[in-house]
Amino acid sequence: MKTLTHLLTAEATEYEFKSDLEIKKAKSWLKTVSSFANGVGGSIYFGVADDGSVAGLSEIQKVAEQISELIKTKIEPTINFILEPLTIEDKKILRLEIKTGQNTPYYYSADGNKIAYVRLGNESVQTPMYILNELILKGQHQSFDGLESQYSLKDFSFTLLEATYKQKTRNTLEIPNDFISFGLMLDNQKLTYAGVLLADQCPIMQSRIFCTRWNGLEKSSIFDDAIDDSEYNGNIISLLNNALSFVKNNSKVKWRKTPSGREEMPDYPQIAVHEALVNAIIHRDYMIQGSEIHIDMYDDRLEIVSPGNMVDGKKVQDLDITKIASVRRNPIISDMFHRLRFMERRGSGLKKITKEYQSENPPVFYSTEQVFITTLKNLNYGKNDVIENVTINVIENVTIKRTDKIIEVIRLNKEITTDELAKLFNVTVRTIMRDLNELKNKNIIKRIGSNKAGYWEII
Repeated sequence: MKTLTHLLTAEATEYEFKSDLEIKKAKSWLKTVSSFANGVGGSIYFGVADDGSVAGLSEIQKVAEQISELIKTKIEPTINFILEPLTIEDKKILRLEIKTGQNTPYYYSADGNKIAYVRLGNESVQTPMYILNELILKGQHQSFDGLESQYSLKDFSFTLLEATYKQKTRNTLEIPNDFISFGLMLDNQKLTYAGVLLADQCPIMQSRIFCTRWNGLEKSSIFDDAIDDSEYNGNIISLLNNALSFVKNNSKVKWRKTPSGREEMPDYPQIAVHEALVNAIIHRDYMIQGSEIHIDMYDDRLEIVSPGNMVDGKKVQDLDITKIASVRRNPIISDMFHRLRFMERRGSGLKKITKEYQSENPPVFYSTEQVFITTLKNLNYGKNDVIENVTINVIENVTIKRTDKIIEVIRLNKEITTDELAKLFNVTVRTIMRDLNELKNKNIIKRIGSNKAGYWEII
């Protein structure tokens, strides 16, 4: 039997079935009306069972009038909806289409209570506070970064912002005139939240980035399986700089000889990493208390998890990356990052990330109602390690002790790390460290400088 699901092309999050109109328990479908109006819109089909089979309605005109009356009396403020009668398998049903609203939040109002709902998957649930706050701002045509904070200009310094602006534009940042013009401050000398996020002493706790380089392909205990980890907080310019440095320090740039010189092969394209981090910082939801951006680096990939969903509530994995419109959650921060030459204003970030990878191991973008995740693939993962045109296969075929092999590798590449050596010989980092200690104790090699920035010397 053909069901209505065969005729639908929308996602399950955008439609719902009701076999009949419930009057006494109208909340069962009115909360869905609220969630559609607060989100990307959607449709409710009356006269259709949960499995998509068509039951039909006997008095379709009466049902339409009841639906209209209940929406007008139970949903606040007034929403835009369309009722459309349909005939399927000679049976009459009603399609209630709810448009996404501009005067959010839309509440279900009954018994003296007002509750706003949002769509999570195929369910309508009560709106979490941070989403409710964002809906309120949307309805007021405001953004978090443009709100007046309790902080005054005199409370902070802006040396990093001023220096970066001077370096990038060759102009001097005029305070307070430019601050007011750029939306960082109001006429009463109170900073907006965008201004606070750019202050040297930024006090917003959720302005943080947690970075971890994991040993292997999955995360586990940070005490046992983290090769490197750092936490950064404060000014969003410093967050960007520190995050870029962390990724660079935990990445490798391999190279191989070519007829014309040598070709560098970075784990991750630099522009792609930069764009992904900028995207995470400027589009994240700063109203989610206790949240932070997470950067997790594994052997085969880099994941950037940013708090907050897509601004329009859609799922990025359902969209064509080349056709995503520029919608900015934090327009003032976005504008400042453009002025600082960190980004363009054309909403081209995801396209630029994808372009950097071309067709090889393309990046993956995924969003839920709570987070936006960017996954960048390690372009060198699974390939032979190239060191001065000598590969691991050549080294492994030499019938000598591993410690002797290590000496030969260091002779070829004195900056090789313990992590690279472990991968090269297919052993654990702990095993390599034991081998290196043996060589150091025998006064065969020594380490010059720090573990991260130093190099090996054969004595």
